[in-house]
This record gives sequence, C-alpha cells and structure tokens, in this order.
Amino acid sequence: MAKTLKSCLQILLKLVNSTIGIVGISMIIYSMWMARVWQRHMEGSSDDFFRFSVLWFILGFLGIGITLVAITSFGHIAAHTTNAHCLSYYMVAIFFLLLVETALVADIILNSDWEEDFPEDPTGRFDDFKDFVKSNFNTCQWIGLFMVLAQGCSIVLATVLRTLEKDQARYCESDEDNTAPSLPFLYHPVEPLPYIAADLPAAPTSLYWC
Repeated sequence: MAKTLKSCLQILLKLVNSTIGIVGISMIIYSMWMARVWQRHMEGSSDDFFRFSVLWFILGFLGIGITLVAITSFGHIAAHTTNAHCLSYYMVAIFFLLLVETALVADIILNSDWEEDFPEDPTGRFDDFKDFVKSNFNTCQWIGLFMVLAQGCSIVLATVLRTLEKDQARYCESDEDNTAPSLPFLYHPVEPLPYIAADLPAAPTSLYWC
C-alpha cells in the first residue's frame, strides 16, 4: 500500500511539475523569437545606440524561462529519487519563486508608476507584451492562477512525499534494531551433551562353560 501511494505521488508531482517546465520552454521560445526579430530589425539600421543597447526585456524573459526549466528538471530528479534533501531544495526553490511572483504582483497593484521601475526597452517588445496582456487579461489571469496553483500543489506533494520517505526510513531502521539482538540466538552453536563411558559389568564365567 505504501509503495502504491508513493508511486502515485511521484507521478502527480512529475505531472504538476511539468506545467512549470512548459511555461519555461514557451518563454525561451518567445525570447528567441524576439531576439531574432530584433536582429533582423538591426540589419537595416545604422544607429549604433540601438545596435549596442542592452536588450534587458529579452534577456530577462530568457533568464526566467531557463530558471523555470532548471527548477522543473530538478523537480523531476527529486520526484524520481524521492531523496529528502532534493525534495527540500526543490520546495525552497518553488517557495522562493512564489515570493518573487507575489512581490511583482504586489508592486504592480500597489504602485501606479511601476513601469518607471524598469529601464527603457529599446526593442519595444515590453510595450507589445504589456498591450497583449491588457487585451487578453482574462486569459493571462487564468494562466497566472494556474501557475500559482501548480506551484502550490508541487510544494504540497513534495512535502507529503518527503514525509512518507522519512517514515519508511524510520520503519526500516526500527526493524533492523529489533532483529539485530535475535541474531546471536539464531546462530548460537549448540554444544553436545557430555558423554560418559560406563564400564559394563563383566559376564559371569559360568556362562562360558555351558
């Protein structure tokens, strides 16, 4: 029963963790597309300022995507091995990711001038992305909620799997402690009983004359 429950938790953690990886891969592909479009735009431009400007939005999008893919890969390893330390590190990474996302959402909601916190984007992709989010706000909202829910479920599943793994380890250790004292009795050599040779009485001599 415990092995079946453990296998189900491993499968569920891998499935939930895969959603984070899909979002990360999508962000990597989108950032590569933006970089390609910017490169084509720069081929026909002679402005050195825009040519050597820092593409912070594209690089930031690419960095976030790579981070999500790395966390997903580590989560798959932790779910497959069910190592307590790997699961703990995975939970810390997901929790830190949730804190960063909460801080960004709080800054956007509470700060009306949140756009001024970011430097100017020479590519213009930041404005395009912002307009896309505004025009598809309901869809983006559901995607964000789904991501947060997936991350929360990942933490819960990793916690349960880590607790189950620790309980199994303690049970195995207790079994070893209980069986260890009984081993000397199982392999205790049995000493043979002492053998005493007794002198039988001699037969009467009269029997030999008959």
